[in-house]
Amino acid sequence: MKPAPPDHLGDPVQPVGLWNVANVLTMVRLALVPVFAVLLFHGTGDEGGQDAVWRWAAFVVFGVAAATDLVDGELARSRGLVTTFGKVADPIADKALMGTALVGLSILGELPWWVTVVILVREVGVTLLRFWVIRDGVIPASRGGKLKTLLQGIAIGLFVAPLSGWPQTVAEWVMGAAVAVTLVTGADYVGKAVRLHRSARAAREHRPAETG
Repeated sequence: MKPAPPDHLGDPVQPVGLWNVANVLTMVRLALVPVFAVLLFHGTGDEGGQDAVWRWAAFVVFGVAAATDLVDGELARSRGLVTTFGKVADPIADKALMGTALVGLSILGELPWWVTVVILVREVGVTLLRFWVIRDGVIPASRGGKLKTLLQGIAIGLFVAPLSGWPQTVAEWVMGAAVAVTLVTGADYVGKAVRLHRSARAAREHRPAETG
């Protein structure tokens, strides 16, 4: 059986050049966020209608930007291109894209505000938790977290597309699943962060007694 390629995400940051393919893709995603926002809102009439051509264009830009999130992370891990810039910029670009889409759809009245609030509070909360336990260790991405990201991307993309009828119903069901997985994985992350912090604190408290 062929061994899996090494995952370099947890390695110490190496002196990798800023202009590598993973970072360039991250910057492309950041640059696409305002383009997506303009396309999403373009053509909004006084009665809230939108030109379907512009919405499909917004859908394509969102899909391309979301795809770069998958590609740049895989490249950074498999090729050892993890940099300090990438560790900071990648989640910022991801949250900017998803946040812009969610808030934009809610402003347009196409997505309930409570859905946007739940997802964004979870994402911001998990980011703050990462900073809280940053000196205690790293909580690896779980399958649930990856499923959450996939469902959110698909659900938001379906809402951005100018769908109606049963496809719109499918979009609503996928968004419901995304919200459910978002809440479950958020609670799981809180539990893991608390356990990691407690175990690290206990280890620090016992260290002086063992060496003294």
